[in-house]
Amino acid sequence: MLDAVVVGAGPNGLTAAVELARRGFSVAVFEARDTVGGGARTEELTLPGFRHDPCSAAHPLGINSPAFRALPLERYGLRWLHAQLPMAHPFPDGSAAVLSRSVGETAASFGARDAGAYRRLVEPFLPRWDTLARDFMSLPLTALPRDPVTLARFGLAGLPPSTWLMRRFRDDRAKTLIAGLVAHVMAPLSGFATGAIGLVFALAAHARGWPVARGGSQAISDALAAYLQDLGGTVHTDYEVKRLDDLPPARAYVFDTSPTALARIAGLGNHYAGYRYGPGVFKLDYALDGPVPWTAEAPRTAGTVQVGASSAEIGAALNAASRERRAPDPPFLITVQPSVADPTRAPEGKHVFWAYGHVPNGWSGDLTDAVERQLERFAPGFRDRVLARATAGPPELAARNANYVGGDIASGAISGLKILLRPKLSLFPYGTPHPAVFICSSATPPGPGVHGMSGHNAAKAVWRRLRQT
Repeated sequence: MLDAVVVGAGPNGLTAAVELARRGFSVAVFEARDTVGGGARTEELTLPGFRHDPCSAAHPLGINSPAFRALPLERYGLRWLHAQLPMAHPFPDGSAAVLSRSVGETAASFGARDAGAYRRLVEPFLPRWDTLARDFMSLPLTALPRDPVTLARFGLAGLPPSTWLMRRFRDDRAKTLIAGLVAHVMAPLSGFATGAIGLVFALAAHARGWPVARGGSQAISDALAAYLQDLGGTVHTDYEVKRLDDLPPARAYVFDTSPTALARIAGLGNHYAGYRYGPGVFKLDYALDGPVPWTAEAPRTAGTVQVGASSAEIGAALNAASRERRAPDPPFLITVQPSVADPTRAPEGKHVFWAYGHVPNGWSGDLTDAVERQLERFAPGFRDRVLARATAGPPELAARNANYVGGDIASGAISGLKILLRPKLSLFPYGTPHPAVFICSSATPPGPGVHGMSGHNAAKAVWRRLRQT
Protein backbone atom coordinates (compact mmCIF):
# COMPACT_ATOMS: atom_id res chain seq x y z
CA MET A 1 0.00 0.00 0.00
CA LEU A 2 1.23 3.49 -0.87
CA ASP A 3 1.46 6.17 1.77
CA ALA A 4 -0.05 8.83 -0.48
CA VAL A 5 -1.65 9.17 -3.89
CA VAL A 6 -1.83 12.62 -5.50
CA VAL A 7 -4.46 13.32 -8.16
CA GLY A 8 -3.40 16.07 -10.55
CA ALA A 9 0.14 16.96 -11.64
CA GLY A 10 -0.09 20.73 -11.52
CA PRO A 11 2.49 22.70 -9.51
CA ASN A 12 0.57 22.20 -6.25
CA GLY A 13 0.05 18.49 -6.72
CA LEU A 14 3.70 17.95 -7.65
CA THR A 15 4.88 20.10 -4.72
CA ALA A 16 2.71 18.13 -2.29
CA ALA A 17 4.11 14.89 -3.68
CA VAL A 18 7.69 16.14 -3.40
CA GLU A 19 7.21 17.31 0.19
CA LEU A 20 5.84 13.90 1.19
CA ALA A 21 8.54 11.97 -0.68
CA ARG A 22 11.25 14.10 0.93
CA ARG A 23 10.00 12.86 4.29
CA GLY A 24 10.27 9.23 3.31
CA PHE A 25 6.67 8.51 2.31
CA SER A 26 5.87 6.46 -0.78
CA VAL A 27 4.01 8.62 -3.29
CA ALA A 28 2.40 8.20 -6.72
CA VAL A 29 0.90 10.99 -8.86
CA PHE A 30 -1.90 10.43 -11.38
CA GLU A 31 -2.58 13.01 -14.12
CA ALA A 32 -5.41 12.96 -16.68
CA ARG A 33 -3.46 14.84 -19.36
CA ASP A 34 -0.59 13.37 -21.37
CA THR A 35 1.96 15.59 -19.63
CA VAL A 36 2.51 17.09 -16.21
CA GLY A 37 2.05 20.80 -15.61
CA GLY A 38 -1.55 21.87 -15.16
CA GLY A 39 -1.39 25.67 -15.29
CA ALA A 40 2.38 25.58 -15.87
CA ARG A 41 2.82 24.03 -19.30
CA THR A 42 4.36 25.04 -22.64
CA GLU A 43 3.13 24.16 -26.13
CA GLU A 44 3.49 25.22 -29.76
CA LEU A 45 0.00 26.69 -30.03
CA THR A 46 0.44 28.74 -33.20
CA LEU A 47 3.39 28.02 -35.52
CA PRO A 48 6.39 25.66 -35.34
CA GLY A 49 9.17 27.10 -33.22
CA PHE A 50 6.91 29.43 -31.22
CA ARG A 51 6.70 28.14 -27.65
CA HIS A 52 3.68 29.45 -25.76
CA ASP A 53 2.52 29.09 -22.16
CA PRO A 54 -1.21 28.21 -22.35
CA CYS A 55 -1.77 29.69 -18.89
CA SER A 56 0.84 31.10 -16.51
CA ALA A 57 3.92 32.74 -18.00
CA ALA A 58 5.43 35.29 -15.58
CA HIS A 59 6.22 34.07 -12.08
CA PRO A 60 6.65 36.71 -9.35
CA LEU A 61 5.20 34.29 -6.79
CA GLY A 62 7.20 31.35 -8.14
CA ILE A 63 10.62 32.90 -7.65
CA ASN A 64 9.55 34.19 -4.23
CA SER A 65 7.83 30.97 -3.12
CA PRO A 66 9.21 29.59 0.16
CA ALA A 67 8.34 26.10 -1.10
CA PHE A 68 10.19 26.40 -4.41
CA ARG A 69 13.16 28.17 -2.82
CA ALA A 70 13.65 25.22 -0.46
CA LEU A 71 13.83 22.72 -3.35
CA PRO A 72 16.82 22.09 -5.67
CA LEU A 73 14.83 22.86 -8.82
CA GLU A 74 17.78 24.51 -10.58
CA ARG A 75 19.52 21.13 -10.46
CA TYR A 76 16.66 19.82 -12.60
CA GLY A 77 16.81 22.49 -15.28
CA LEU A 78 14.78 25.44 -13.93
CA ARG A 79 16.34 28.78 -14.86
CA TRP A 80 14.69 32.11 -14.08
CA LEU A 81 15.17 34.78 -16.75
CA HIS A 82 14.44 38.47 -16.17
CA ALA A 83 13.43 41.22 -18.55
CA GLN A 84 14.92 44.66 -17.92
CA LEU A 85 11.68 45.67 -16.19
CA PRO A 86 9.40 43.26 -14.30
CA MET A 87 6.25 45.15 -15.34
CA ALA A 88 5.11 48.31 -17.10
CA HIS A 89 1.75 50.05 -17.35
CA PRO A 90 1.42 52.37 -20.37
CA PHE A 91 -1.01 55.28 -20.60
CA PRO A 92 -2.78 56.76 -23.63
CA ASP A 93 -0.50 59.84 -23.63
CA GLY A 94 2.55 57.69 -24.45
CA SER A 95 3.98 57.63 -20.92
CA ALA A 96 4.11 54.66 -18.54
CA ALA A 97 4.34 53.77 -14.89
CA VAL A 98 6.66 50.91 -14.05
CA LEU A 99 7.09 48.23 -11.42
CA SER A 100 10.86 47.99 -11.23
CA ARG A 101 13.23 46.07 -8.99
CA SER A 102 14.12 49.53 -7.71
CA VAL A 103 11.62 51.17 -5.35
CA GLY A 104 13.01 54.55 -6.35
CA GLU A 105 12.51 53.99 -10.08
CA THR A 106 8.98 52.75 -9.45
CA ALA A 107 8.13 55.70 -7.22
CA ALA A 108 9.55 58.19 -9.72
CA SER A 109 7.32 56.80 -12.48
CA PHE A 110 4.26 57.82 -10.44
CA GLY A 111 5.29 61.48 -10.36
CA ALA A 112 6.53 63.77 -7.62
CA ARG A 113 3.19 63.99 -5.83
CA ASP A 114 3.02 60.25 -5.11
CA ALA A 115 6.65 59.10 -5.02
CA GLY A 116 6.99 59.60 -1.27
CA ALA A 117 3.68 57.90 -0.50
CA TYR A 118 4.75 54.81 -2.44
CA ARG A 119 8.09 54.64 -0.67
CA ARG A 120 6.41 54.90 2.71
CA LEU A 121 4.02 52.12 1.74
CA VAL A 122 6.50 49.46 0.60
CA GLU A 123 9.90 50.21 2.14
CA PRO A 124 9.05 49.11 5.72
CA PHE A 125 8.21 45.60 4.50
CA LEU A 126 11.13 44.91 2.15
CA PRO A 127 13.82 44.13 4.75
CA ARG A 128 11.50 41.49 6.22
CA TRP A 129 10.06 40.26 2.92
CA ASP A 130 11.19 36.63 3.08
CA THR A 131 9.68 36.13 6.53
CA LEU A 132 6.55 38.06 5.58
CA ALA A 133 6.10 35.98 2.42
CA ARG A 134 6.40 32.75 4.38
CA ASP A 135 3.95 33.94 7.03
CA PHE A 136 1.46 35.29 4.50
CA MET A 137 1.58 32.22 2.24
CA SER A 138 1.39 29.75 5.15
CA LEU A 139 -1.90 31.04 6.53
CA PRO A 140 -4.06 29.82 8.17
CA LEU A 141 -2.79 27.44 10.87
CA THR A 142 -0.17 25.50 8.93
CA ALA A 143 2.63 27.34 10.73
CA LEU A 144 2.94 29.91 13.48
CA PRO A 145 3.97 33.36 12.18
CA ARG A 146 7.70 33.94 12.46
CA ASP A 147 7.22 37.72 12.55
CA PRO A 148 3.71 38.39 13.87
CA VAL A 149 4.35 42.12 14.28
CA THR A 150 5.24 42.64 10.61
CA LEU A 151 2.38 40.38 9.55
CA ALA A 152 -0.03 42.46 11.64
CA ARG A 153 1.29 45.70 10.10
CA PHE A 154 0.87 44.17 6.66
CA GLY A 155 -2.68 43.20 7.58
CA LEU A 156 -3.52 46.76 8.60
CA ALA A 157 -2.38 47.99 5.18
CA GLY A 158 -3.67 45.09 3.09
CA LEU A 159 -6.89 43.76 4.60
CA PRO A 160 -9.04 46.77 3.61
CA PRO A 161 -10.19 47.02 -0.02
CA SER A 162 -7.61 48.18 -2.53
CA THR A 163 -9.72 51.29 -3.08
CA TRP A 164 -8.70 52.30 0.45
CA LEU A 165 -5.05 51.65 -0.36
CA MET A 166 -5.34 53.88 -3.42
CA ARG A 167 -6.43 56.80 -1.25
CA ARG A 168 -2.79 57.17 -0.24
CA PHE A 169 -2.10 58.53 -3.73
CA ARG A 170 -3.15 61.83 -5.26
CA ASP A 171 -2.77 61.07 -8.97
CA ASP A 172 -4.19 58.23 -11.04
CA ARG A 173 -0.89 56.80 -12.29
CA ALA A 174 -0.13 54.96 -9.04
CA LYS A 175 -3.80 54.07 -8.53
CA THR A 176 -4.00 52.57 -12.01
CA LEU A 177 -0.92 50.41 -11.62
CA ILE A 178 -2.16 49.08 -8.27
CA ALA A 179 -5.64 48.44 -9.70
CA GLY A 180 -3.99 46.36 -12.40
CA LEU A 181 -2.04 44.36 -9.80
CA VAL A 182 -5.26 43.50 -7.98
CA ALA A 183 -6.85 42.42 -11.26
CA HIS A 184 -4.28 39.62 -11.63
CA VAL A 185 -6.50 37.55 -9.33
CA MET A 186 -9.72 38.83 -10.94
CA ALA A 187 -11.03 40.43 -7.75
CA PRO A 188 -13.23 43.55 -7.81
CA LEU A 189 -11.21 46.49 -6.50
CA SER A 190 -13.60 47.05 -3.58
CA GLY A 191 -13.22 43.51 -2.25
CA PHE A 192 -11.95 42.61 1.22
CA ALA A 193 -8.14 42.18 1.43
CA THR A 194 -7.59 43.21 -2.19
CA GLY A 195 -5.07 45.75 -0.92
CA ALA A 196 -2.93 42.81 0.21
CA ILE A 197 -2.94 41.37 -3.31
CA GLY A 198 -1.57 44.57 -4.80
CA LEU A 199 1.05 44.86 -2.07
CA VAL A 200 2.23 41.25 -2.44
CA PHE A 201 2.77 41.62 -6.19
CA ALA A 202 4.62 44.92 -5.74
CA LEU A 203 6.85 43.60 -2.95
CA ALA A 204 7.58 40.42 -4.91
CA ALA A 205 8.79 42.50 -7.85
CA HIS A 206 11.06 44.63 -5.68
CA ALA A 207 12.45 41.58 -3.88
CA ARG A 208 13.22 39.25 -6.80
CA GLY A 209 11.43 40.43 -9.96
CA TRP A 210 8.79 38.90 -12.22
CA PRO A 211 10.77 36.34 -14.25
CA VAL A 212 9.86 33.76 -16.84
CA ALA A 213 11.19 30.21 -16.84
CA ARG A 214 13.73 29.54 -19.56
CA GLY A 215 12.08 27.53 -22.31
CA GLY A 216 8.60 28.00 -20.86
CA SER A 217 6.58 27.40 -17.71
CA GLN A 218 6.75 23.66 -18.42
CA ALA A 219 10.29 23.84 -17.02
CA ILE A 220 8.87 24.41 -13.51
CA SER A 221 6.64 21.36 -13.68
CA ASP A 222 9.30 19.20 -15.31
CA ALA A 223 11.79 20.12 -12.58
CA LEU A 224 9.32 19.19 -9.85
CA ALA A 225 8.48 15.88 -11.56
CA ALA A 226 12.14 14.97 -12.10
CA TYR A 227 12.98 15.71 -8.46
CA LEU A 228 10.00 13.63 -7.31
CA GLN A 229 11.17 10.68 -9.37
CA ASP A 230 14.68 10.95 -7.94
CA LEU A 231 13.07 10.80 -4.50
CA GLY A 232 11.41 7.51 -5.46
CA GLY A 233 7.97 8.85 -6.40
CA THR A 234 6.16 7.86 -9.58
CA VAL A 235 4.15 9.90 -12.08
CA HIS A 236 1.41 8.39 -14.24
CA THR A 237 -0.02 10.49 -17.08
CA ASP A 238 -3.02 9.80 -19.34
CA TYR A 239 -4.81 8.47 -16.26
CA GLU A 240 -8.21 9.99 -15.65
CA VAL A 241 -9.65 9.45 -12.18
CA LYS A 242 -13.43 9.32 -11.91
CA ARG A 243 -13.76 7.73 -8.47
CA LEU A 244 -11.52 6.70 -5.62
CA ASP A 245 -11.74 3.07 -6.69
CA ASP A 246 -9.76 4.01 -9.83
CA LEU A 247 -6.72 4.60 -7.63
CA PRO A 248 -4.41 2.12 -5.91
CA PRO A 249 -4.80 1.60 -2.15
CA ALA A 250 -3.18 4.37 -0.11
CA ARG A 251 -3.20 5.78 3.40
CA ALA A 252 -3.97 9.28 2.06
CA TYR A 253 -5.37 10.78 -1.14
CA VAL A 254 -4.41 14.34 -2.07
CA PHE A 255 -6.35 16.16 -4.78
CA ASP A 256 -4.94 18.95 -6.92
CA THR A 257 -8.41 19.46 -8.41
CA SER A 258 -11.34 21.80 -8.14
CA PRO A 259 -13.44 21.31 -4.99
CA THR A 260 -16.45 20.19 -7.01
CA ALA A 261 -14.41 17.56 -8.86
CA LEU A 262 -13.02 16.30 -5.55
CA ALA A 263 -16.52 15.99 -4.10
CA ARG A 264 -17.68 14.02 -7.13
CA ILE A 265 -14.68 11.67 -7.19
CA ALA A 266 -14.45 11.09 -3.43
CA GLY A 267 -18.20 10.85 -2.83
CA LEU A 268 -18.39 13.88 -0.54
CA GLY A 269 -21.93 14.74 -1.57
CA ASN A 270 -22.79 18.43 -1.14
CA HIS A 271 -19.76 19.31 0.97
CA TYR A 272 -18.62 21.96 -1.53
CA ALA A 273 -22.06 22.78 -2.91
CA GLY A 274 -21.71 26.41 -1.85
CA TYR A 275 -18.35 26.90 -3.52
CA ARG A 276 -18.48 29.68 -6.10
CA TYR A 277 -16.33 30.17 -9.16
CA GLY A 278 -15.28 33.60 -10.33
CA PRO A 279 -15.03 35.30 -13.72
CA GLY A 280 -13.40 33.55 -16.62
CA VAL A 281 -10.81 34.88 -19.01
CA PHE A 282 -10.52 35.11 -22.78
CA LYS A 283 -6.91 34.45 -23.75
CA LEU A 284 -5.00 34.97 -26.97
CA ASP A 285 -1.54 33.61 -27.78
CA TYR A 286 0.30 35.33 -30.60
CA ALA A 287 3.18 34.54 -32.89
CA LEU A 288 4.57 37.94 -33.91
CA ASP A 289 6.83 39.11 -36.71
CA GLY A 290 8.64 41.42 -34.31
CA PRO A 291 8.23 42.99 -30.87
CA VAL A 292 4.97 44.60 -29.80
CA PRO A 293 5.14 48.23 -31.08
CA TRP A 294 4.33 49.93 -27.79
CA THR A 295 4.15 53.71 -28.03
CA ALA A 296 5.70 54.13 -24.58
CA GLU A 297 9.32 53.08 -24.21
CA ALA A 298 9.10 51.22 -20.87
CA PRO A 299 6.79 48.39 -22.02
CA ARG A 300 9.27 47.46 -24.76
CA THR A 301 11.66 46.13 -22.10
CA ALA A 302 9.10 44.72 -19.64
CA GLY A 303 8.23 41.08 -19.17
CA THR A 304 4.63 41.85 -18.16
CA VAL A 305 2.53 44.77 -19.41
CA GLN A 306 -0.81 45.81 -17.87
CA VAL A 307 -3.14 47.47 -20.37
CA GLY A 308 -5.82 49.75 -18.96
CA ALA A 309 -6.14 53.50 -19.38
CA SER A 310 -7.14 54.38 -15.81
CA SER A 311 -8.11 52.92 -12.47
CA ALA A 312 -11.75 53.67 -13.31
CA GLU A 313 -11.50 51.78 -16.60
CA ILE A 314 -9.93 48.78 -14.86
CA GLY A 315 -12.56 48.82 -12.12
CA ALA A 316 -15.36 48.99 -14.68
CA ALA A 317 -13.93 46.04 -16.61
CA LEU A 318 -13.67 43.90 -13.46
CA ASN A 319 -17.20 44.81 -12.39
CA ALA A 320 -18.58 44.02 -15.84
CA ALA A 321 -17.14 40.50 -15.80
CA SER A 322 -17.81 39.63 -12.16
CA ARG A 323 -20.96 41.51 -11.15
CA GLU A 324 -22.74 42.58 -14.34
CA ARG A 325 -22.14 39.28 -16.15
CA ARG A 326 -21.12 40.90 -19.43
CA ALA A 327 -17.92 41.13 -21.42
CA PRO A 328 -16.21 44.49 -20.84
CA ASP A 329 -15.40 46.85 -23.69
CA PRO A 330 -12.74 48.07 -23.40
CA PRO A 331 -11.33 45.10 -21.49
CA PHE A 332 -8.49 45.37 -19.02
CA LEU A 333 -5.64 43.23 -20.31
CA ILE A 334 -2.81 41.41 -18.64
CA THR A 335 -0.13 40.69 -21.22
CA VAL A 336 3.18 38.84 -21.10
CA GLN A 337 5.98 39.00 -23.67
CA PRO A 338 8.27 36.09 -22.65
CA SER A 339 10.62 36.40 -25.61
CA VAL A 340 11.77 39.82 -24.37
CA ALA A 341 13.65 37.90 -21.66
CA ASP A 342 13.92 34.48 -23.33
CA PRO A 343 14.76 34.50 -27.04
CA THR A 344 14.57 30.68 -27.14
CA ARG A 345 10.76 30.98 -27.22
CA ALA A 346 10.59 32.04 -30.89
CA PRO A 347 12.64 31.93 -34.10
CA GLU A 348 15.28 34.66 -34.44
CA GLY A 349 13.71 38.09 -34.79
CA LYS A 350 10.23 36.79 -33.94
CA HIS A 351 8.32 36.95 -30.66
CA VAL A 352 5.64 35.19 -28.63
CA PHE A 353 3.08 37.26 -26.76
CA TRP A 354 -0.09 36.55 -24.82
CA ALA A 355 -2.96 38.65 -23.56
CA TYR A 356 -6.13 37.96 -21.67
CA GLY A 357 -9.19 39.92 -20.62
CA HIS A 358 -11.80 39.12 -18.00
CA VAL A 359 -15.21 37.80 -19.04
CA PRO A 360 -18.15 36.25 -17.16
CA ASN A 361 -17.77 32.66 -15.99
CA GLY A 362 -18.67 30.28 -18.81
CA TRP A 363 -18.94 33.07 -21.41
CA SER A 364 -18.90 31.67 -24.94
CA GLY A 365 -18.41 34.81 -27.03
CA ASP A 366 -15.36 36.08 -28.94
CA LEU A 367 -13.35 38.92 -27.37
CA THR A 368 -10.63 38.96 -30.03
CA ASP A 369 -11.64 42.23 -31.68
CA ALA A 370 -12.06 44.06 -28.36
CA VAL A 371 -8.67 42.80 -27.14
CA GLU A 372 -6.89 43.89 -30.30
CA ARG A 373 -8.59 47.29 -30.37
CA GLN A 374 -7.37 47.82 -26.81
CA LEU A 375 -3.84 46.76 -27.78
CA GLU A 376 -3.88 49.12 -30.76
CA ARG A 377 -4.62 52.04 -28.40
CA PHE A 378 -1.23 51.54 -26.75
CA ALA A 379 0.68 49.77 -29.54
CA PRO A 380 -0.48 51.13 -32.94
CA GLY A 381 0.32 48.68 -35.70
CA PHE A 382 0.08 45.63 -33.42
CA ARG A 383 -2.19 43.75 -35.83
CA ASP A 384 0.39 44.17 -38.60
CA ARG A 385 2.87 42.13 -36.53
CA VAL A 386 0.55 39.13 -36.07
CA LEU A 387 1.66 35.97 -37.90
CA ALA A 388 -0.80 33.68 -36.12
CA ARG A 389 -3.04 33.66 -33.09
CA ALA A 390 -4.60 30.97 -30.90
CA THR A 391 -7.74 31.90 -28.98
CA ALA A 392 -9.19 30.29 -25.87
CA GLY A 393 -12.33 31.44 -24.13
CA PRO A 394 -13.79 29.92 -20.96
CA PRO A 395 -15.06 26.71 -22.65
CA GLU A 396 -11.69 26.00 -24.26
CA LEU A 397 -9.75 26.79 -21.07
CA ALA A 398 -12.00 24.48 -19.04
CA ALA A 399 -11.52 21.72 -21.63
CA ARG A 400 -7.74 22.06 -21.42
CA ASN A 401 -7.63 22.20 -17.62
CA ALA A 402 -10.51 20.80 -15.59
CA ASN A 403 -9.57 23.01 -12.63
CA TYR A 404 -10.55 26.11 -14.64
CA VAL A 405 -14.28 25.73 -14.14
CA GLY A 406 -16.06 28.13 -16.47
CA GLY A 407 -12.68 29.58 -17.48
CA ASP A 408 -11.87 30.70 -13.93
CA ILE A 409 -8.08 30.46 -13.79
CA ALA A 410 -8.16 31.50 -10.10
CA SER A 411 -10.04 28.28 -9.24
CA GLY A 412 -12.69 30.12 -7.24
CA ALA A 413 -14.21 33.53 -6.62
CA ILE A 414 -11.91 35.92 -4.77
CA SER A 415 -14.40 37.66 -2.52
CA GLY A 416 -14.92 38.34 1.17
CA LEU A 417 -13.20 36.05 3.66
CA LYS A 418 -12.87 33.44 0.92
CA ILE A 419 -9.84 35.34 -0.30
CA LEU A 420 -8.09 33.91 2.77
CA LEU A 421 -10.28 31.01 3.92
CA ARG A 422 -11.32 28.73 1.10
CA PRO A 423 -12.66 26.39 -0.24
CA LYS A 424 -14.75 26.60 2.96
CA LEU A 425 -14.64 28.93 5.94
CA SER A 426 -12.37 26.73 8.01
CA LEU A 427 -9.07 26.95 9.84
CA PHE A 428 -8.20 23.54 8.34
CA PRO A 429 -8.97 24.01 4.63
CA TYR A 430 -6.85 21.12 3.34
CA GLY A 431 -8.88 18.43 5.08
CA THR A 432 -12.25 17.02 4.06
CA PRO A 433 -15.00 15.00 5.80
CA HIS A 434 -13.17 11.87 4.63
CA PRO A 435 -10.22 11.46 7.03
CA ALA A 436 -7.92 10.11 4.32
CA VAL A 437 -8.82 12.67 1.61
CA PHE A 438 -7.18 16.09 1.28
CA ILE A 439 -7.26 18.97 -1.21
CA CYS A 440 -4.14 20.88 -2.29
CA SER A 441 -5.20 22.89 -5.34
CA SER A 442 -5.18 26.67 -5.71
CA ALA A 443 -8.74 26.59 -4.39
CA THR A 444 -6.98 26.44 -0.98
CA PRO A 445 -4.82 29.13 0.70
CA PRO A 446 -2.81 31.02 -0.34
CA GLY A 447 -4.75 30.78 -3.60
CA PRO A 448 -3.96 31.13 -7.30
CA GLY A 449 -0.52 31.38 -8.84
CA VAL A 450 2.37 29.06 -9.65
CA HIS A 451 4.05 28.92 -6.24
CA GLY A 452 3.38 25.42 -4.88
CA MET A 453 2.45 26.77 -1.45
CA SER A 454 -1.03 25.25 -1.45
CA GLY A 455 0.61 21.89 -2.07
CA HIS A 456 3.29 22.58 0.53
CA ASN A 457 0.71 23.54 3.15
CA ALA A 458 -1.54 20.57 2.37
CA ALA A 459 1.42 18.18 2.60
CA LYS A 460 1.94 19.31 6.19
CA ALA A 461 -1.62 18.28 7.05
CA VAL A 462 -1.12 14.94 5.28
CA TRP A 463 2.14 13.97 6.93
CA ARG A 464 0.80 14.88 10.35
CA ARG A 465 -2.04 12.43 9.76
CA LEU A 466 0.26 9.75 8.36
CA ARG A 467 2.46 9.93 11.44
CA GLN A 468 -0.60 9.43 13.64
CA THR A 469 -1.77 6.26 11.87
